[in-house]
Amino acid sequence: MKKISHYTYILLGISLLFLAVSCDCFTCKVGGDKKQTQVTTTPQPILQEVEQDEFKYFVEKFADLKVIRYQVPGFAELPLENKQLIYYLQQAGFAGYDILYHQNYAENIRLRKTFEEIIKKYEGDRTSSSFQSFLTYVKRFWVCKGIHHFYTDEKLEPGFSQEDFLSFIANTPEGIWPLIPEETTEKFAAKLTSILFDPRVVPVRTNRNTKQDVVKTSSVSFYKDVTQKEVEKYYSKRTNPKDKHPVQTGLNTSLMKEKGKVVEKAWKVGGIYSESLEKIVYWLEKAITVASTKDQAKALEKLVTYFKTGDLKVFDQYSLDWVNDTKSSIDVVIGFIESYVDPLGMRGMYESYVTLVDKEATGRATTISKNAQWFEDHSPIAQEYKKKEVKGIDAKVVSFVTGSGEMRSAPPTIGVNLPNSSWIRKEHGSKSVSFGNIMHALFEDGKEGGGFEEFVFSEEVKARTKQYGMLANDLQTDLHEIIGHASGQQKVGVDYPRQAIKTYYSALEESRAEVIALYYGADPKLIELGLVPNEDVGKAGFDHFIINGLMKQLARIDLGQKITDSHMRSRYLITRWVLQHGAKDNVIEKKVRDGKTYYVINDYAKLRNLFGDLLIEIQRIKSEGDYEAGKNLVETYAVTPDHQIHQEVKQRWAKLNIPSFATLLVPLFQPVMNGTEITDVTISYPKDFSEHMLQLGEEYSYLLVADY
Repeated sequence: MKKISHYTYILLGISLLFLAVSCDCFTCKVGGDKKQTQVTTTPQPILQEVEQDEFKYFVEKFADLKVIRYQVPGFAELPLENKQLIYYLQQAGFAGYDILYHQNYAENIRLRKTFEEIIKKYEGDRTSSSFQSFLTYVKRFWVCKGIHHFYTDEKLEPGFSQEDFLSFIANTPEGIWPLIPEETTEKFAAKLTSILFDPRVVPVRTNRNTKQDVVKTSSVSFYKDVTQKEVEKYYSKRTNPKDKHPVQTGLNTSLMKEKGKVVEKAWKVGGIYSESLEKIVYWLEKAITVASTKDQAKALEKLVTYFKTGDLKVFDQYSLDWVNDTKSSIDVVIGFIESYVDPLGMRGMYESYVTLVDKEATGRATTISKNAQWFEDHSPIAQEYKKKEVKGIDAKVVSFVTGSGEMRSAPPTIGVNLPNSSWIRKEHGSKSVSFGNIMHALFEDGKEGGGFEEFVFSEEVKARTKQYGMLANDLQTDLHEIIGHASGQQKVGVDYPRQAIKTYYSALEESRAEVIALYYGADPKLIELGLVPNEDVGKAGFDHFIINGLMKQLARIDLGQKITDSHMRSRYLITRWVLQHGAKDNVIEKKVRDGKTYYVINDYAKLRNLFGDLLIEIQRIKSEGDYEAGKNLVETYAVTPDHQIHQEVKQRWAKLNIPSFATLLVPLFQPVMNGTEITDVTISYPKDFSEHMLQLGEEYSYLLVADY
């Protein structure tokens, strides 16, 4: 999966250089108890229909975040069954609203409910600076899906005092106080205050410091009362090197100790997250009745069985059916998918997204996917790690219709290649998509300019960016997803690279896909295929990647912080590595003008060769499961920013007064009813972020407990 980066927005020349997705929406819910299967309410939306020529992308700005919207072209022209399908799939996605909050930290749900009650019912002075700071904090909490920053993993600074928080509680009429019956309001408030303000309590969401026990010191809720050694020992007994079709062990479970014994509990109906998963299953069963194709219906049926049983072999069967369904114009991914947040890189975060094929824009992606074997054959990696036959890669440009869970977290995803199972990719292929309408929305909202020129040394690079930047970005994304993640194979006997490379796997996998995209982004083959007019497109991509990786992206984190995000680590690893290894030939030169630092590429051909050299090593590490080499590469180049450069970047960026991140709001799909019959489905767009999120919390909160 490729997340949006500085690189993308340098290319676009816009202000939204660091982005986060918060694709939340509210719709009608299943009424009554959890066994009821009839929709009994259709809430009045706080959203309004917006004509295209009146559409406003900007919503609001708070802290270092900017809220924008996007459109879904072509929805109005869809047949009724397609509209119903999108409606049902959005309902299914948002039925899992609570899950990601809990995965990030077990107490996040109680915290969110507390914050929302205060916002709705607080009887004190709402104009005070302390309450306004509280409102800003809650907005950040909504975007982060919890108390930890989505990018740094560190706990958010409240911006208000403990006394303020206790006053907010005291002046809010009791509604949910306390959430746990045996607790008094005083004990409840004291516990939440400790969580928010004590720096020793859950300081980081995901600890990637391998000198510590990353399981015990991470705040994610995947593990309870177990150590890293116990987890690794548990799974070492459950992996079979001879299994040619291994499941993604641990993808959908929690590991805990009961009566002194380590046990694994599945996320399934009747198990952990059952209340939400029952609702997801209900809406998926609705979706099956209006599926686009028989293959899609077959895949969704398998997905329902998986959620009911928690069986990962069934999940693989679903993944195979999903890969083979290449004809559906509407597609969906829902479940526990990406494992970036698990300190051991095993457990999947909840996510859901729905897409609609953009037929006009799919041509470029199709051309790349049709030539996937050529790219594999001409890769510089060792021959033994190349796929002899690249199975079908279904590549499309799509409109992002709706998203939930991790797909509304930060930064936004602009491209996806799934499934993640290595053997399915090798034997059956994968699907790769780029979200064209999201890129369009970000471009339209940021037309007035951004901070790119601040870090560019020459007018030549600026001019090349204006001419070829957007094309270079599109190609980088397509190559990353279509070729990058789908390339290479494991050494015989190494079928569990995630477990072998552990906490470094995600950063190395993103580095591998990104460096492949860079290497081929300047290949003459792209000119031959008619994808680019000349070599300047590749140069534009190189310029932007180097500037972003070495400088601009550092504005995202505070001075003294380590880099923890896997995508940010990948960019820093690649740029630092080529800077060092090209120093002898002065491939990239550090220049200082008027007291400001710049990085200038002197030799693009040699830089491409360096990308190829790095690719060779990263592929070897993944193929062989070489933990020590992977650890050394990440720790040496990807973790600790150059302090002097970091300090300078922060100072220069602060003067630009540009938001560091953005969050996207998804549209609402709502049925038009004639009795019990759906006669149409309308699309509308949120206008007020806070009102929108409060309504969502009311409509889709099914998990009432903080721990399992």
